[in-house]
Amino acid sequence: MTVLRSINNPDGSLCVDVFSRDDGSIGFEEFRRDVEDTSGWFAIGGHAEQRFTSVEDALRAAKLAVVWFEG
Repeated sequence: MTVLRSINNPDGSLCVDVFSRDDGSIGFEEFRRDVEDTSGWFAIGGHAEQRFTSVEDALRAAKLAVVWFEG
């Protein structure tokens, strides 16, 4: 998996990553991190299994699925 775009919310606590898979499909996932927790980012969206043929399609789906995300 290769991250193609990573877009954070204004305070940096949430992000949406758009990624490509080895099979060429595109996906996205929403992540969060807590400032006080040094463990890093945690997937919270449950979107990673969706498959798209383009980054644009994944971004459109993310805008519909993730409340804060404007792309």
